[in-house]
Amino acid sequence: MTREAFIKELKERGYSYDIERDKIVVTYGGNVHFHDLTSLPAGVVFRNKGHVHLDSLPSFPPDVTFENEGHILLNSLSSISPGIVFENKRDVFLGSLIGEWSDDWAGNIRDIDSNRLLNKMISLGLFEKRR
Repeated sequence: MTREAFIKELKERGYSYDIERDKIVVTYGGNVHFHDLTSLPAGVVFRNKGHVHLDSLPSFPPDVTFENEGHILLNSLSSISPGIVFENKRDVFLGSLIGEWSDDWAGNIRDIDSNRLLNKMISLGLFEKRR
């Protein structure tokens, strides 16, 4: 998806955003629902006040960051490349990858924040699609 097409989607759905250098920063005051999107442009930052639902997204482009205050719902991801960062305040649902919420995953380490562990695993390429 192009940057222009994504901005058009934001406008059509009434979601506020800012442009910060080369990034599109979603700043909406509530939940952001993109149940039907199958792609995003590179350089998106979700900084909204609620949840982010990207149910149909199979993979991320480079440089996507989640700084939202709610959870993230990702039902269809088949891979996550390094450069994707989860700094959101709640947990992440990775339906196709681990089949559950990041907080409930059996691979968690006690006293280590689940998103911190998830980010480390992503940075190591553990969720990249095998070629």
